[in-house]
Amino acid sequence: MITLVKGAYIYAPEPLGSQDIIIFNDRIEKISREIDASAYENLGLDIRIIDGRRKLIAPGLIDPHVHLIGGGGEGGYHTRTPETNIKDFIAAGITTAVGLIGTDKTSRHLESLYAKAKALDTEGMTAYMYTGNYHVPVPTVTGDIQKDIYLLDKVIGTAEVAISDHRSGQPSVHELAKVAADTRIGGLTSGKAGVTHFHVGPGAGKLSLLHELLDQYDIPAEKIYPTHVNRTSELIEDAAHLSRRGAYVDMTADEDIVSHVSLFQQAGGNMSKLTLSSDGNGSLPVFDAAGRLTHLAVARPKALLENLRQLLKSAKFSPEEIFSLVTKHPSDVLKLDKKGNLKAGYDADLLLFDSEYQLDMVMAKGRILLEAGSVTAKSTFDE
Repeated sequence: MITLVKGAYIYAPEPLGSQDIIIFNDRIEKISREIDASAYENLGLDIRIIDGRRKLIAPGLIDPHVHLIGGGGEGGYHTRTPETNIKDFIAAGITTAVGLIGTDKTSRHLESLYAKAKALDTEGMTAYMYTGNYHVPVPTVTGDIQKDIYLLDKVIGTAEVAISDHRSGQPSVHELAKVAADTRIGGLTSGKAGVTHFHVGPGAGKLSLLHELLDQYDIPAEKIYPTHVNRTSELIEDAAHLSRRGAYVDMTADEDIVSHVSLFQQAGGNMSKLTLSSDGNGSLPVFDAAGRLTHLAVARPKALLENLRQLLKSAKFSPEEIFSLVTKHPSDVLKLDKKGNLKAGYDADLLLFDSEYQLDMVMAKGRILLEAGSVTAKSTFDE
């Protein structure tokens, strides 16, 4: 199948101006000022032409932190959150998602997470996963972190090991270093990211364990990747410090995302090391001072798209800076080499926006899964 998008303004995520993009099957073939459709039609090839004038194109969003098979459970059995659906991702402009397991290590299993990632791939998007969960020693499929990353195609790192949280296993710095070292070696030997993704809770320690890890052990900072770093202004400032040391840091979708990203930048944070994620289908628990659950909500994948719009409309950052937070930067930290950019030879994952930053089209692996604002993607058991 050949698709030609004509005349859209391209953020790749760097601005390329108004150009044409031609897609062969699941790959971007060429980006150029003027691509002549007749050259392909004269060869007897079927080609679909999409008018992109007065619209904007960007890479498909990469969500580095999603509970593909659900999460939660902090309030009892009935508070386990549901698993994700491809339609929710496509409606959010998410064409690549990375799944993980959180608090519940009893009823949530890595084997199920692996099966869900494979299912989403089959249904039309791209999915990966981390081995492990909140606790140390981390659970694995094969019995070994390195083997999970080396042998299982979908596993790219370890997550979400919890620190500064009353729900964590209260790990020592040495235990965290062992996890990070095993994860890195698994990445080195398999050509994968080999990053350890840390859940950061609201505890007073903030990121101190990760600073100690970098101070005391020979772990490259870029292999340390904490999330939920926008819980408080103090944590954001600590995350800015960690990013200056070379670590990637991740903010969770939040209604105050503009002020959070602004504070990170003002605190001297390395913007090239910052990513955003939805925490999709994870639980959003609120605990009182005694550790009792007082409220529980479910995170939505679409919150990532809403945050993107908020940032774009704020005019506090360039569009390139904003799109990079959800495309290039997560592809860099997770070594998703054919994702996160619009270039010849890259995966044909792209979004077409109207002038108000509303989604007009979503293409994943060369297939249009949202058109004229309506999701056409279907999960296997949709009627």
